Amino acid sequence: MTWARARQALVAAAFLAFFLGPFAWQALTSLWPEAELGRAWPTSLSLASYAAALRGRAFARAMANSVLVATATTALALAAAAPASFALAKLAFRGRSLFLGACLALAMFPPVVTVSPLYSTLRAVGLLDNLAGLVLADTAFALPLAVWLLTATFRALPDEIYRSAQVDGCTPFQAFRWVLLPLAWPGLATAAILVFIFSWNEFLFALTFIATPGNRTVPVAIALFATEHLEPWGEIAAASVVATIPVVALTLLFQRRIVSGLTAGAVKG
Repeated sequence: MTWARARQALVAAAFLAFFLGPFAWQALTSLWPEAELGRAWPTSLSLASYAAALRGRAFARAMANSVLVATATTALALAAAAPASFALAKLAFRGRSLFLGACLALAMFPPVVTVSPLYSTLRAVGLLDNLAGLVLADTAFALPLAVWLLTATFRALPDEIYRSAQVDGCTPFQAFRWVLLPLAWPGLATAAILVFIFSWNEFLFALTFIATPGNRTVPVAIALFATEHLEPWGEIAAASVVATIPVVALTLLFQRRIVSGLTAGAVKG
């Protein structure tokens, strides 16, 4: 092995250790016996923390809530973003660039600034402490990212396809629904994965807008494992590993599509 290749291998190993090290340590901590957490290294490994974290229905209910909120947010965001992105990419109207720039600005907007007005709005419409209200709040911040990615996807489709559909008698909506939308499925898949991951990991809105323990999502449930006099690190680590598995699986399965979608959104937006 040449020095150049050895150096590349060392750099790659350093990057892997930097990014995978915390997760590996979390996984080890989840198997670490509670009584030995003060030691430098465990003398044995145990699944007791997993059994304690998953005991009862509280955490399982939080997992189900997260699946419901993430799935509903993804569906709602894509249902709104797809036609809007088609219009931005293929229809000629004034203010397209301004609208797309506003979407990008909103995607970078700090969510904490909007917590107070969103709280007041959800309380006024009766959706406070309701998973439907959390879905709407998550969708509001996931929608700009979905629009940005899907606009690049529709722009990449040849204009000749859209014109041919018009020649065949399709209205703009019919051309979108029956011709361009099926061709845009790779971008739709990318946007769906990213929105799902965003909603799954969202913590601030879920903590602020949800008060009932039965309506909590996974990030909030894990954060509230600790009590005033006890911090069960083993259980927290075990719950974190269980909650991370779906996101890791999605990322590994669709990593190429995620990278290509992000690149397309950055270059063609």
